[in-house]
This record gives sequence, structure tokens and C-alpha cells, in this order.
Amino acid sequence: MTQEQIRNLVNSTNTVLFMKGTKDFPQCGFSAKVVHILGKLGVDYTDINVLEDDELRTNIKLFSNWATIPQLYVKSEFIGGCDIVSEMYLAGELETLFNSN
Repeated sequence: MTQEQIRNLVNSTNTVLFMKGTKDFPQCGFSAKVVHILGKLGVDYTDINVLEDDELRTNIKLFSNWATIPQLYVKSEFIGGCDIVSEMYLAGELETLFNSN
């Protein structure tokens, strides 16, 4: 997946999680934690498995200028990785973000 394809996906989908594995079968602990948080909030999101596409795995890091996966995008905006999503969840900020739809 090219950076242009990533941009189109992020801009056309309300919530996207680029992750290792899928929401049904996360393949790393950090991805699993974000999936768990989104599940607790009842968020409907698109999951994209970066392990299936080496080009995507490289380009998503360049697109966001963020070196790690998972990466969460909401309303075309990069939110962050596991640590930021976890902190926002604990502070109630993530729930507020999703409730502002």
C-alpha cells in the first residue's frame, strides 16, 4: 500500500487502526491492548494488518512520521500508538473523542 493509498483510506474512513494482526487475532501485545480499549468503548473501526504488506508496514511509518505500530487514526487525524491511546483512555479523553462524532 502506497502513502497515497494510506492517505485515501485514512481520509475516507472514520476510524482506522493499523496494527499487527487483526482485531479478531492481534499478533502483538500493543495491538491487542489498543483493540481491547476500542472494544471497551464500543468503537466501530477498520483494522489493517501491516504484517500482510511489507510496503504498507514501511509506508505507514513514513506517512505518520511515527516508528511503531499500532497506529490509530480518527477523523483523518493521527492519534498515536499504544501508549498514547492508553493514556487518553485512562484520562477519559478517548471516550470524549469518540462521543464527539
